[in-house]
Parts: sequence; structure tokens; C-alpha cells
Amino acid sequence: MPVNPNAAIEITAFRWVPEFAQGVVRDLRARWALEEAGLDYKVQLLGQERPADYICEQPFDQVPILREGEVQIFESGAIVQYIGEKSEALLPTDTRERFRAIQWTYAALNSVEPAIMNLLLIDIFFTGQEWAKLRRPGAEDFVKLKLKRLSDWLGDKQWLEGDRFTIGDLVMTTTLRFLRHTDLVAETPHLGDYLKRAEARPAFKRALADQLAAFAANQPQPEPEGAAA
Repeated sequence: MPVNPNAAIEITAFRWVPEFAQGVVRDLRARWALEEAGLDYKVQLLGQERPADYICEQPFDQVPILREGEVQIFESGAIVQYIGEKSEALLPTDTRERFRAIQWTYAALNSVEPAIMNLLLIDIFFTGQEWAKLRRPGAEDFVKLKLKRLSDWLGDKQWLEGDRFTIGDLVMTTTLRFLRHTDLVAETPHLGDYLKRAEARPAFKRALADQLAAFAANQPQPEPEGAAA
């Protein structure tokens, strides 16, 4: 659904980010969950200079924040769970199944993402530095171990808990996408197809398109020649 400027739910997102981050900024998780749930939302785009009171809502000065009436939430995992509570499309009502789904959001953020982000930082920000060259093989091996554990669990199932897509799959998928600069996911049994299934969902495509459209519309313009001192 198109972003609705009159919607009750609002999320924050960056106006623009460098190309390496486009398509993986964590507001994508909130956008995707809202699309899966069929909920209207609006977006407050932020630049490098945040509103003066923004840090009162987001102590780490990041995105996204979700606002709905008196509800204000930061951290993408908490936001996705809040959205999931509003829709059986994302969270089952059965208590056992519901917490099986919720546990996978924690697993993605705590057991998988730190290893992946360590490798990503080495590859994107520290490539070429001697310490990074020495550290990278071990960092990649640790990611491979996490992916193997995940693959072993997934097996031939469509989603992490069977045939039903949940917030656990949503957060895990967006976590795996941080490895898109490598072939590690594609080379791990089951996970390449799992990622493709998730990215083929219409709600994901809409969420991704909306995020990328904002970046395209706010692409920094090069300074005219001679403008710099």
C-alpha cells in the first residue's frame, strides 16, 4: 500500500544514505511489517541533523522510531513485535506458536546479526587495513557457523517454524541481507532459497521500493565546479 501522510502510525527513516547501506537500513523492517499487516503508515524522513528533541525518543540517534498516539518505540525488533501484535498475518494467536515466532526475532538480533555485522564492518569500513586482513578469515568462519546452525534448523521447511511466515522470518531475512556483498547465504544449503522466498513476498517488494524511492528522490547533488574553496 502507498505511504499515507494521514496515517496514525508514523515511522522515522533516513532521507538518504550511501549506496552500500541502501536497502538494508533498519526502517525496512518496520515498513515490511506494516505492509504485511496491511496497516497504513507515514514516514518522517531525517537528515544528518536530527530534530532537537529526537534523542529524547531515540537515545542512540538512529532509525526507526514508531509513533502511534501515546506509543513511542525505538529498536526495530521491538517495533516489529508491536506491529505483529496487531496482525495474525505476522504473529499467531496461539501462545506457544506466538512465542516461537518471537524467539526467532531475538535469535536474529542476538545470535546471528552481531557476527554478520562484524564481517560487514570489516569489509566495508576497514578493508585494506592490515588488522582487518588478519581478522577477516576468523570473522567469516564465525558467520559460516551461524549460517550452518540456521540452515540445519530450517532444513526443508518453508519458514523457520514451518509453513507460516512470521515476524521471526521477517527479522531473520533482513539480517541475512546484510551479507548481500558476499555469496555466503547463497552457498549455504537451504538459506539461499529461504532468502529468495522472503524477498519475493509482495509486501517486502513494496517496503523496499518505498525506502529506495526516498533515497533516489533525495540524492545529494554534486557541488558545481569551483564552488569549493
